[in-house]
Amino acid sequence: MIEAKRASLVYQDHGREVFACRDVDLQLEDDKFFGVLGPSGSGKSSLLYLLSGLKMPTSGEVAYRGEPYAHMAERSRGELRLSKFGFVFQHPFLIGYLTALENVLLVGSNDGEERAKDLFSRMGLAEKAHRMPAELSGGEKQRVCVARALLSEPEIIFADEPTASLDHASGETVIDLLNTFRKGALVVVSHDLSMLRHADKIYRMEDGRLAQVNQKRSSSGRSSISDVH
Repeated sequence: MIEAKRASLVYQDHGREVFACRDVDLQLEDDKFFGVLGPSGSGKSSLLYLLSGLKMPTSGEVAYRGEPYAHMAERSRGELRLSKFGFVFQHPFLIGYLTALENVLLVGSNDGEERAKDLFSRMGLAEKAHRMPAELSGGEKQRVCVARALLSEPEIIFADEPTASLDHASGETVIDLLNTFRKGALVVVSHDLSMLRHADKIYRMEDGRLAQVNQKRSSSGRSSISDVH
């Protein structure tokens, strides 16, 4: 669905080149759960920006279903993100004067309200649908963001450290909800391997370089990393 070929993203820092991503090769297949593991500053968020077309590679190429983002008009890339992609970020970006349900309905859908209410019910948020963001806990706010990302049944959801500001139990709940209710692919970047325990493929990001890691699964289905290849 999305392919990066030797994609690099370089920033200028007082005349010095800083590689956020360096020569990344990656293929995102339909319906898979991809995890990207790495510490803060390793380039994980920059990788999501490239894969979703929010930023253009300095060199190399990123393409959606064979069409490079660089060949699309900016408006076309925006429409693609709106219609085909979903996003969940580290901080729950909700509009304070809208209810939880109204925040979800912002993304729009033909059967949006009914689907949103169904998602709220399945996520244990039915009683919170008409509350304001200030009346929700951190975990509840992030579940609202998950519902918003899922509403239009996107082909791929990009989740940028969605559990970083949550306690471990709430974080696991958010990832499980994303993985359970998604209709397409899921990409989660995290510094915590336990949040990627059900990923089909896990990559490690260090200093802007990406490498796939070998995974071992326990009888409970949890992933662990053995080495990089």
